Amino acid sequence: MPGGRLTQQERQQIAMGVADGLAYAEIGRRLDRPTSTITREVMRNGGPAGYRADLAHRATGHRAHRRKQTAPRGQQVPVQAHGRDPEAVRAYEEVFTTLLMASGLPKMTARVLVSLYTTDAGSLTASALAQRLAVSPASISKAIAFLESQGLVRRERDERRRERYIVDDDVWYQSMIASARSTAQLAETARQGVGILGPDTPAATRLENIARFVDFVSESITRAAEQAREILHAKPATTSGSAATPGSDPG
Repeated sequence: MPGGRLTQQERQQIAMGVADGLAYAEIGRRLDRPTSTITREVMRNGGPAGYRADLAHRATGHRAHRRKQTAPRGQQVPVQAHGRDPEAVRAYEEVFTTLLMASGLPKMTARVLVSLYTTDAGSLTASALAQRLAVSPASISKAIAFLESQGLVRRERDERRRERYIVDDDVWYQSMIASARSTAQLAETARQGVGILGPDTPAATRLENIARFVDFVSESITRAAEQAREILHAKPATTSGSAATPGSDPG
């Protein structure tokens, strides 16, 4: 199986495969490349709807040039915990960030959330996040404020009185419950319009149908979140040496 960077010709074949609706695994088989390579290539360069071979090729060259310019002399890639491949981790974080951006999150917000998700501790301080992402503390603060408003992170102070930002097993549950509450408010507002616009009118009927639909969705989300919280949470395996793994997350 070939290694190294994708060639421009390979990117053109990827673009044709995406346009033809082929699965990433099939495109990878045709190029003798791993599925993960194809997925990463497409997601970091516009996604399925926006992937262009020539733009992707230029962007990859630009990213490589920029990394060479910004990397301090003598800087070594930090040791990853559990023997992880640093380049594979970085590429995965790019793919994950691009996916969250496609769902509507701003770029910095997505980067912060991915950093927290991929940290074994599930928590980092503002200074650790700023250092990890090479951005200003103000950028971190703005991203965290948005994530908190969506119920995707929470904050607490550690033993050194530093503020830490945390994602844990309960964060997605709380986010889903917040979403269900928001949906329920929509149903309530729609039903207020029924009385104002008059029963049996086309507009009132439309609003009543909206209310019934979102009521059902809200109740379904709440029920599913409760069930998932109880039966789907997996616990990480622990080993005698796991607490002292080299390269564990700072901050």
